[in-house]
Amino acid sequence: MKKNDFQTYVSPFSNRYGSYEMRHLFSQEYKFQTWRKIWLAIAKAQYSAGLLSKKEIDDLEHNRDNLDIKRIYELENETKHDVVAALREYAEKTKIGGGKIHFGATSMDIVDNQESIVVIQAIRLIEEKLIDILEIFAKKINEYADLTCMGYTHLQAAEPTTLGYRFSFYAQDLLIDLRFLRFTTSVYKAKGLKGAVGNSASYKAILEETSESTLEFEDKVMKTLGLSPILISSQVNTRKFDYLILSLLASISSSLAKFAADVRILQSSGFGELQEPFASTQVGSSAMPFKKNPITCEKICSLARYVSSLPMVALSNASLSYLERTLDDSANKRIITAEAMLSVDEILECTKKVLTGIIVYKDKIAFNLSQYSPFSSSESIIIAAVKKGANRQKMHEVLRNISMIAWNDVQKGKKNPFQDLLMEDKVVIRYLDKTEISKLLNVSTHIGDASSRSKKLVNEIRKTLHEK
Repeated sequence: MKKNDFQTYVSPFSNRYGSYEMRHLFSQEYKFQTWRKIWLAIAKAQYSAGLLSKKEIDDLEHNRDNLDIKRIYELENETKHDVVAALREYAEKTKIGGGKIHFGATSMDIVDNQESIVVIQAIRLIEEKLIDILEIFAKKINEYADLTCMGYTHLQAAEPTTLGYRFSFYAQDLLIDLRFLRFTTSVYKAKGLKGAVGNSASYKAILEETSESTLEFEDKVMKTLGLSPILISSQVNTRKFDYLILSLLASISSSLAKFAADVRILQSSGFGELQEPFASTQVGSSAMPFKKNPITCEKICSLARYVSSLPMVALSNASLSYLERTLDDSANKRIITAEAMLSVDEILECTKKVLTGIIVYKDKIAFNLSQYSPFSSSESIIIAAVKKGANRQKMHEVLRNISMIAWNDVQKGKKNPFQDLLMEDKVVIRYLDKTEISKLLNVSTHIGDASSRSKKLVNEIRKTLHEK
């Protein structure tokens, strides 16, 4: 980094968030290299159609990597047009073939196709990391499928479940995201080569004396670039694809924010059941040395909140680009896709770190279960007593009174006396003996089919991961 780089704004995405691989895809160097790749692919197709000489194409090929980004910015400062600046810089290096660069093309034939190349590569990185996380979730679900824990609704103790079943919530959402990703990549297409308003008039004109049609020419170039062109475009590719990509990224970030937020809750002092990894040299607070703050999960939630705001920008771009195109999407498009990709990349990296090293405090889970799970047997006790002749309404009132007394002790930090109160209550023991009460209080009878459903999801995850 140059000295004066510290005197101007540097985005956190330049060095703080996202992997090197993802940042490189959205780098200026990779952008200009890819522009040249597209220009060269067009020139080669024109050479095969007899529109360029061997010397011209050899000159362009020879200087493909002779890139001077500083010179591009100097030219952009003069021209106020980034594509023209990069075009002229390439032409300066290619004295023989430079006059044929961009022959028949419009700027968005270069810019939109370059963005498609980057988006496809970035989504592949996202998919790889998403698959890694789903595989880790599958292992965690299997590991904890039978570990009974307290379930919470409204952030209040509700009924028992299993930790594996809770992990299944997050994994199932990510499985939906993976299918959404695969759908998105199956329909995603590049602009192709269609010129200034999308009707390929310029390409038709230059191919007039050749045997090639504009569709054949476009397909040849796109195959070289590894892209599939959309049939219809204006000067730009449909901005619906941007909205689809941003919605996908928002969906992934939402799923992982839910997971991270739940870890934060369960790591909090009142619960104490889970903890994200905390390094031996890590500092939790500058003021309170005892703190173990869930900073990785907080980062996940923070970045996800930002990503969730971006699809609306893409949707506005799709709605508000008038006729064959306006330029009011250009500035924000330089930001939203790159930052969404980098955010989600960072979220995925953080999630993998948290999930791989998550600490499960089984003793605290058991303690919370012993304090709150007895209440969940209330309905079962009422049903069992009514079956033996008790009045349902009267039994409900008896159980309500016992529960309130027990809750009062729990709130004071005492052991839950619910079981003892049941066994001492004259109305309850008239219908149920102590063995029956103990059986009804057994938490394993209150988790339904959580374990088997969790394991079934694991099979579904593994099957989906191997689908193409």
